[in-house]
Amino acid sequence: MTDVRALTGAALDAALEDVARLRIKVFRAWPYLYDGDVAYERAYLQTYRDSADAIVVGAFDGARLVGAATGTPMEDHADDFAAAFAGTGLDLNTIFYCAESVLLPAYRGQGIGHRFFDLREDHARALGRDRSAFCGVVRPDDHPLRPQGYAPLDPFWRKRGYEKLPGVVAEFSWKDIDHDHETKKPLQFWMRRL
Repeated sequence: MTDVRALTGAALDAALEDVARLRIKVFRAWPYLYDGDVAYERAYLQTYRDSADAIVVGAFDGARLVGAATGTPMEDHADDFAAAFAGTGLDLNTIFYCAESVLLPAYRGQGIGHRFFDLREDHARALGRDRSAFCGVVRPDDHPLRPQGYAPLDPFWRKRGYEKLPGVVAEFSWKDIDHDHETKKPLQFWMRRL
């Protein structure tokens, strides 16, 4: 049985190298197609070390981390997301950002994704946040690397109470597995009240 638990402080810090490994492996697949590297991951994950209110929800098979979901107060990512939220009237200081959820394929379909959200949302409420948000990459339906029969996670997210925020789209650049340089991708925000 997979043990899913919240990690903060020193336990969070100790898990980040494994989170980096999981991000590189899981995000290599559709729809992210991320050709990641450890140096970038270490720099990216520093945000979670620096934030006293960050959380990692870890899924463990014994001592092995097989999945992780991260989150921080939205203002920890203000530089990345301020432009996307401009004009919405939403106060970033009321929103908790559920960043990535990465889980090895053999562990999917067992309710771990729900636990990832449950524990992050509980953490957000404990911090006094009244909204939770995340973003997902938007790829064209006719993308050449889209797997046959791919089912997007939209129904899962809606079941959790999340809805797309119209027009709230961030842009990030990364190198896709089939490119030799970084390109910009749109990431659509979803949000729910807690």
